[in-house]
Amino acid sequence: MNSKLCPPNYLTVDVEDYFQVSAFEKNVGFDNWDSYTPRVENNTQKILDLFDTHQVKATFFVLGWVAEKFPELVKKIDKKGHEIACHSYCHRLIYNLTPAEFKADTLKAKNILEQTIGKKVKGYRAPSYSITKKSLWALDILEELEFEYDSSIFPIHHDRYGLPDAPRFKYKHPNHNLIEYPISTALIFGRKIPVAGGGYFRLFPYWFTEKALKKINQQEHQPFIFYFHPWELDPDQPRMKNISHLSKFRHYNNLTKTTHRLTHLLSTFPFQPLGGGTPRGVKSLSLTFV
Repeated sequence: MNSKLCPPNYLTVDVEDYFQVSAFEKNVGFDNWDSYTPRVENNTQKILDLFDTHQVKATFFVLGWVAEKFPELVKKIDKKGHEIACHSYCHRLIYNLTPAEFKADTLKAKNILEQTIGKKVKGYRAPSYSITKKSLWALDILEELEFEYDSSIFPIHHDRYGLPDAPRFKYKHPNHNLIEYPISTALIFGRKIPVAGGGYFRLFPYWFTEKALKKINQQEHQPFIFYFHPWELDPDQPRMKNISHLSKFRHYNNLTKTTHRLTHLLSTFPFQPLGGGTPRGVKSLSLTFV
């Protein structure tokens, strides 16, 4: 692809294990996490090897619990030149927490990460993108805890997350110094379609995803944000029992195709970490989310 037409995009990884996803919350409580055999270390190593092959750097939003259990993994990610950012401590949906609970969880995770790598952690991403209209108060706490950017807002309608009226590209939150990197959507026939990775990367055929992402780059002249999880490169992971058909489909659909598709993606588009700070040309917006 012509680099003049394609700005560097943002590559992100949400580092959590297969049993820690929000869809399994009712089946696997936080107190039971230690009873499952972890697979996140090996799966994250696959990602690091893949990124080395393609000479690409990314932002890794690491769960505090994972960093506590596998500090050497976090150090390895950092030493390879990737950015370490925060993905909460125990992966609870923000709108199910009180502000005090959210602050305690986030501060715990941030402290663990910063003590592990000896650097300030600038970025935050909420579990399951759970900064919604019900939990916009979380932005005040993130700024209080000295985060510089957030990447938790998905500008779509969804049963679990979404702030559909939010801007589609990076912006400065009103009355904050906090920069937002919203999860990417493509405008197709006037509708916002989620094409940013994760389950959508596995659900849509690869050609559709690539075409949608090229549209963002070449027609809108904007970078897109791509995300995925280590467990999505692990088709042999244990299968959870007694979960809904919808959760089963979202989690297990096309796991065998992720690595091949990701390899193709990394060969097609330029990527970089999010990094934080105020991007050039980004202005504070006067926004009212309804």
